[in-house]
Amino acid sequence: MEIAQTDLDDLKNAKDLLENPGLAVKITNVVGTPIEKAFDLLPEGWAEAVSKGTKKALETAVYSALLTLKKDKKTQSANRLHKIMAAGLGAAGGFWGLPALSVELPASTTVMLRSIADIARSENHDLSDPLIKVACIEVFALGGPQASDDGAETGYFAVRAALAKAVNDAVHHIAARGLTETSAPAMVRMISQVSSRFGLQVTEKVAAQSLPFLGAAGGAAINTLFIDHFQNMARGHFIVLRLEKIYGKEVVEEAYLSVKEAQ
Repeated sequence: MEIAQTDLDDLKNAKDLLENPGLAVKITNVVGTPIEKAFDLLPEGWAEAVSKGTKKALETAVYSALLTLKKDKKTQSANRLHKIMAAGLGAAGGFWGLPALSVELPASTTVMLRSIADIARSENHDLSDPLIKVACIEVFALGGPQASDDGAETGYFAVRAALAKAVNDAVHHIAARGLTETSAPAMVRMISQVSSRFGLQVTEKVAAQSLPFLGAAGGAAINTLFIDHFQNMARGHFIVLRLEKIYGKEVVEEAYLSVKEAQ
């Protein structure tokens, strides 16, 4: 099936959003300091704290945000409002530093998940659909390419393929039992796989917010970049899913990869 030109333009836009530079590059451009230098300033054991905090934050977001989603449709997503909320939380994180992680990260992740769902709704997806609920969680695994990535292994469709079984199992679980069982194996596996990828971006965010010269204002700026990054991932992801409903996954993936190779 041939993709209509307007839909092909949307697909090109999705590719540009999903294949843009990773979060570390964006943060470095703003703060003027490579993230690697910020890592050296963090206390011993910080990586383990971030890893545990990331998984807990994602669990909190999933069971507090997705359970309250409404089915009503809007023509536009409230990206600006969610950025303002994230900036406020980031200011607190920037002021208090790593000790604030256990409070700031779950709150920021919940705001981000609400924003991701809002974007899904604006792309005409039904938020009551278990597939779309899981797709909202999946966005956190779509961190965008890093400088050291092998594109063949970390591209958008490659990440989706790696998560495919976990996504399918989670969709079937939600369809049968909803989101009330927080310890269900299908949901635990899904959240664990996504958090391992999301943790890379959280690590970069935490390191940047810990730079001593940033403070509250810098923390707000970093969190705004953080949510903006995943809003872009969400927009690209839900454009692709919308087109897959029309043309099928294989057709859209082939067209996406053709666009990617041509640029």
